[in-house]
Amino acid sequence: MSTDPILTLAQWLSPAYPVGAFTYSHGLEALVDCGTVHNAASFSDWLRDTLVHGAGHNDVILLAAAYNADDLTALTEADDLARALAPSAERLLETDQQGAAFVRTASAIHDLDLTQLTYPVAVGRAARLQDLPLPETARFFLHAFAANLTSAATRLVPLGQTEAQSVLTALTPLCQSIADQAITEPLSAIAATTFASDIASMRHETQYSRLFRS
Repeated sequence: MSTDPILTLAQWLSPAYPVGAFTYSHGLEALVDCGTVHNAASFSDWLRDTLVHGAGHNDVILLAAAYNADDLTALTEADDLARALAPSAERLLETDQQGAAFVRTASAIHDLDLTQLTYPVAVGRAARLQDLPLPETARFFLHAFAANLTSAATRLVPLGQTEAQSVLTALTPLCQSIADQAITEPLSAIAATTFASDIASMRHETQYSRLFRS
């Protein structure tokens, strides 16, 4: 009996999949520390900007490029760009280590031929090798990214569980629309204007007290 691809994606992009996503806040911890993010409304604004103008949109483009790569040269180009786009050492660690963990697990349980790749590139390549649909892969990936940051905000801000999930629910249609658009865009469409968030990720590297690795 064949497995519904949606169930495979649900497994890959669930909190139970051992990529260590729960240990990264994408710079959110530094923004909470300085008071920029302090309640549900400010977290919602930050998350929306991150999805639309930052890594959310860009990572889906990278995922799609890896999915559509016809050879290792194209795959390597996408992966090299993903590393070059990291604005800080911790953000590079975030995508590199999650990618490595994803590759180890997916290779072992699906017998895939995967090399060391950044996280969005690894997910895109694995989805292609498993013949999973690109639109659903992109949607699941972006929603999982938003959900992980919502979980971090629940602990850091702090937010109540219901309040945090209300923010995620409100932004879920945005995850779908961004993913659907981004998979049609070339690597040249990558751009980011989340400068405050990038600076926060740099500040986090020397923050006195930290719960997260980024």
